[in-house]
Amino acid sequence: MESQSQQVTGQILTQIFNLHQTRTDNQPGNTKQITGYSEPLSLRAGEQIQWFGSSHVPTNGRLDLVRLECGDPTRSGPGFSEHPLDSVSPLDIELVEQPLVPGSFAEAILPADDPKNVSVGFWFQPTLLKRDGIIASMRSDDGSIEILNKGDYLFGRFGGAEFRLRERPLERRRWYFLHLNIQLSDRRVTAKVTTRRSASPGRDLLQLGEEAKEFEIPAIAFNGIVFRLAAGIDSSRWDGRIAAPEIVIDDTTHFWSFADDMESAVVKPISGDTELAFYQLPARGVTGPHWNGEHQRWTEAPDQWDAAHFHHDDLYDAGWTPTLTLDLPEELPSGIYCFRYQSDAGTDRVPFFVRPAATATHSDIALLMPTCTYMAYANHRMLIEGADFVGARNNLRPEHQYVAEHRELGLSHYEKHPDGSGVMFSSRRRPVLQLRPGADGWNFTPDTDLNAFLSHLQVDHDIVSDEDVHTEGLAALAPYRVIVTGTHPEYWSTAMLDALDEWQRSGGRLMYLGGNGFYWRVSFSDSWPGAIELRRAEDGVRNWQTGDGENYHAWGGEYGGLWRRNGRAPNQLVGIGFAAQGFERATYYVRDPEALESRAAWVLEGVEDEQIGTSGLGGGAAGQEVDRFDVKLGSPSHAVVLASATDFAPDMLRTKEEFEGTVAFPNPDPFVRADMVFFETPGDGAVFSVGSISWFGALSRNEYDNDVARITENVVRRFLDPTPFEALPT
Repeated sequence: MESQSQQVTGQILTQIFNLHQTRTDNQPGNTKQITGYSEPLSLRAGEQIQWFGSSHVPTNGRLDLVRLECGDPTRSGPGFSEHPLDSVSPLDIELVEQPLVPGSFAEAILPADDPKNVSVGFWFQPTLLKRDGIIASMRSDDGSIEILNKGDYLFGRFGGAEFRLRERPLERRRWYFLHLNIQLSDRRVTAKVTTRRSASPGRDLLQLGEEAKEFEIPAIAFNGIVFRLAAGIDSSRWDGRIAAPEIVIDDTTHFWSFADDMESAVVKPISGDTELAFYQLPARGVTGPHWNGEHQRWTEAPDQWDAAHFHHDDLYDAGWTPTLTLDLPEELPSGIYCFRYQSDAGTDRVPFFVRPAATATHSDIALLMPTCTYMAYANHRMLIEGADFVGARNNLRPEHQYVAEHRELGLSHYEKHPDGSGVMFSSRRRPVLQLRPGADGWNFTPDTDLNAFLSHLQVDHDIVSDEDVHTEGLAALAPYRVIVTGTHPEYWSTAMLDALDEWQRSGGRLMYLGGNGFYWRVSFSDSWPGAIELRRAEDGVRNWQTGDGENYHAWGGEYGGLWRRNGRAPNQLVGIGFAAQGFERATYYVRDPEALESRAAWVLEGVEDEQIGTSGLGGGAAGQEVDRFDVKLGSPSHAVVLASATDFAPDMLRTKEEFEGTVAFPNPDPFVRADMVFFETPGDGAVFSVGSISWFGALSRNEYDNDVARITENVVRRFLDPTPFEALPT
C-alpha cells in the first residue's frame, strides 16, 4: 500500500511531467507509425548523410530538411521553432516497414563437402532459462542441427528428431562443456555434458559430473555449414555466455578464442582458416569458465575472460536499407537539422548536427551537444517502468508509448537485459525515439533551449558533438574561444576529457550550463562505429552494477565507472561535481554575500535580487540533478562561489558515492546543494558553471527578461570578449 509521502511524490512528479509536455494544441492523437534514424549523427556541411525511414503502414509522404532552432514545444520552453531549407528540395517518398531483428550472435561459414563426421565442443553458461533459446546451430541446404534449452533442460535437434542431451536440469549462471560427436555416415550422435565446478559446495552437490548419451538420428547431409552461436537456423536467439567454440569437420579443425582482440567484430581462427563474425554487439571482456577471482583486469590473464555474452535483445545496427542518400550543401550553416517526414500516417523528425564545412569560417562560440548522453539514454524506459515516475504514465508522449510497445528497438544504459545483466553497450545506429524534438524532458530537447537562447542573443554559433571531440581531439575544439555544454553532459571518453583539458589549458573559456556532468567513463571502438561501452563499476548513482571481474572495458581495457574513481572528478575540470538528485521540485539560488565584491561581480550585473531563478521548470533554476563546489575533490581554491541553492524538497538526496558508511545525515544536508562558480584557467581562459540541469528551464521566462537569462548573457558576452580577466590576487 502506498504511503502518504509516496502519493504526494507521485502527484508532484505528475505535475512536473505535465508542465513539460506538449501544449494541448500540438498533442498527437494517433499511435506513432513512422520512425527512422540518420547516419552519421554529426557531419560537416558538404558531406554525405543517409536517412533510414520506416512505417508500420505503407504511406506516401513528403520529406524535407528543416533547421531546428528550438525543439521544445512545452509549456516550460520558449516555443517550438523550425525553418525549412530552401537549398534542399522536398521529396515525395513512399515508406514501407523495415523490420528490426535484435539479438546478438556469432557466425562462421565453413567449407564442408558431404562430411562423414562432425564434432562440436564449447563451454556455455545459460543466463535466462525461463526463455527457450538456440545455443548453437549448424545448417546447410540439406540438413540442420540445433542445440537448445527448453526451459531448464538441454536438447538437441537433429533433422526432424529431438533428444534430451542431459537428464538433470541446467542451472542459471553455471558453466557447462558440451561435446557432440556426430557420425553422419552411421547416423549416430554421442553427447557429453560436463559441469564446471563452482565456488559453492552446496550448489555442486547435484550438478557436478559428466553425463554421456548416444542417439540414433535421421540422415543428415551437409554441403557447406553455416555455424552459429546463440542463434538458430532462423531468427531465434539465446541468452548466455559461450567460450572456446570448436568444430571439427572430418579431419579439419576450426577453433576460435574470445580471449584476444576484445574489440573486433571478427574473430580470427586459432585453428583453421575461417573467421567467426559477431553480429549485434555481444558483450566481450566478460568472465569465462576459467575465471577464479585472482585477477580483476582481463589484460592480466585474458584466457580467464574467454567468453562472449549474448542477449536476445541486443541491437547494434538496425541494418535498414537507406531511404535517402544526400550530399549536404557546402554553404549550409552549422546548426541542428532534422529530416522531417510528413504523411497521413503521421510525422517524424530525425535530428542530426551539422558543423561548418572544412573550408568555412568558424564562429567564436560552439554549443557542444552531449551525444554520448543521448546514446546512453537511447530508448530508455524510465518514464514507463521506473519507480519514480509512476504518476507520469498517464501522460506519455507517443515516443514513449512507441518504445514501450516495441522492445525490438533495443535498450539503453539505464536498463537490464531480461537475464539481469546490465546493458553495457548502446548504439545510435537504430531509431532512437527520445532523440526527437519534444520527446523527452531530458537531454536533447532541453539542449535545443540553449540553442534557442544563443539565437535569441543573435550570437552566431556552431554545433559540435561529443563524437567529433572523441574522434578529432583538440582539433574539434581549437577553433572556438567559448564552448557551451549541454544540460546533461554526463558521459565522457578519455579522449574527450583529454581534449577539453588541453583546450582549457590553451585559453578556452567553458560554460557548463547543466548538472551531473563528466560523471561516467565511456569508450568507443572503430570496430563498432556509433556505439559506446559503459561499465557501472564500483560506485555511483546507477540502475545496475557490473558483474564480478568485469569493471574493465573491453574496448581499450580502461577501468570503468565514475571519473571520480579514476582520479578525474568533475570538480577538477569545471569546479563542481555531482552532489544530489531529486525530482519533486526545483528551487532558486541565493547570492553569496561577498559575490558583488568579488572579481566575478560582472557575472551578476543587472541582477538585483539575492534570490536567483525563482521561476522555472518545476519551480526554479536549480533542480533535478545538481553539482557542488568541493576543494577536497579538486575544485580550484581560487574559484568564486557566486550563489548556491539549498532549499530543495526532501527527495533531493546526496549521491551514493558520498556515503562512506551507514550514517544519519543532517537535515537539511549541507552537502546537498547547487553551486554557481567562476574561475580562471591558463592562457586567460575561464570556467563558469551553474551545477543544475534545471537551469535551462528558467532561461526563457518572461520572454528571456529574467535573472537567469541575464546572468547567462553576461557570461556569453564577457567570454567572447578577448579582454583579459582581472588579475588574481597574489
